[in-house]
Amino acid sequence: MAVVQDEIPGLVIHTVRQPDGKAATIQAQFEVFHQLNPWVLQALETLTGDYLKRVGQARVGIGMLFEVLRWRYAAATAGDEFRLNNNFRSRYVRLLIERHPEWAPAFEVRALRTD
Repeated sequence: MAVVQDEIPGLVIHTVRQPDGKAATIQAQFEVFHQLNPWVLQALETLTGDYLKRVGQARVGIGMLFEVLRWRYAAATAGDEFRLNNNFRSRYVRLLIERHPEWAPAFEVRALRTD
């Protein structure tokens, strides 16, 4: 069952399961979340660009960006809890670098442990 938060445009929370009843892989869960919430990547792009340009830092952590995003949207919403899964951090970093190759040196990227 999906939970829709009217306060955040486009945010829909789904529990993703495979047909056999087993939990979907992190990658599959991420793909569904990203498809339903494209604004998250856009917000991360904005935060990253602002941080690297305005603050003048050469490196940035996805953990910090996630917490800023959580704070901004949690502070702006009432009712349902805003959920941004920490398991998606590595996937978002890879998307950011894919879309902005010049940011590759700004992030530390490790090998994925699971699909």
